[in-house]
Amino acid sequence: QVQLVESGGGLVQPGGSLTLSCAASGFTSNYNVGWFRQVPGKEREAVSCISRYGGTYYANSVEGRFTIFRYATINTVSLQMNNLKPEDTAVYYCAADPRPKNWIKSRDYAYWGQGTQVTVSS
Repeated sequence: QVQLVESGGGLVQPGGSLTLSCAASGFTSNYNVGWFRQVPGKEREAVSCISRYGGTYYANSVEGRFTIFRYATINTVSLQMNNLKPEDTAVYYCAADPRPKNWIKSRDYAYWGQGTQVTVSS
């Protein structure tokens, strides 16, 4: 049974940093893993993804501020978020799939974590 557990969310001031972690169980590291975020009334959007081959994707809005890492030995994918802005406030979800048709589309991921709230506010 595949399980994803996110951690690391919280309240941070603009310009601050947070690291989100997604601990996976029930599958190997040969999965695509994505971080998505959602605010009320809007669609869930891809923030950053890492492919089973190590390729990475970043949304334009986070390019240069966020970095995704895969720690294969402990089956964890982390998202380092620097220079956070109020518009980064959202619930962040970790998702995994062995072969998503489109790796930046939430609908193509089969497995999801419960989400963690990130709030950027002074």
